[in-house]
Amino acid sequence: MSLYDDTVLVLKGYEDQAELRDSYLDHLAAHPDGMWKACGAGHVTASALVIDPSRGRVLLTLHKKLKMWLQMGGHCEPDDTTLAGAALREATEESGITGLTLLPGGPVRLDRHPIPPPCHCHYDVQYAAVAPPDATHAVSEESLDVRWFAYDEVAGVADGSVVRLLGAVRERL
Repeated sequence: MSLYDDTVLVLKGYEDQAELRDSYLDHLAAHPDGMWKACGAGHVTASALVIDPSRGRVLLTLHKKLKMWLQMGGHCEPDDTTLAGAALREATEESGITGLTLLPGGPVRLDRHPIPPPCHCHYDVQYAAVAPPDATHAVSEESLDVRWFAYDEVAGVADGSVVRLLGAVRERL
């Protein structure tokens, strides 16, 4: 099964945000290359909010280009075979934490957002990744900083999309 096929199945099985989910599926039906950064009409991305539920905190990255505190995530790569795997790979690469596990139940949220030209938007499929006890993080080449924030601190540092993602994650815990 291809990454494209896996993504379509994941989205068809996602029961929340029906209108937005359907727009993702419509985009992929119209753009067979819609999984890849090269698709100028927009492309699917995979992200994961790294959480430490036992301590009530999340790990955010200060994105180098955007200068914003965000969850870990990014573009799918040719070696990715599943969307969940792409999200876990991105979370591991950007956090430096080995041993992350995705929260069961598939994606937590969808978030479509505009990006600077030449592309138009990211169709982000958002997961949650649980950090192992005593996880040690590191700053990647894509980040200016990586830092733990208590749940109640997130709204003060991150934008609404991250706040909504955290809310959805906390509902699932």
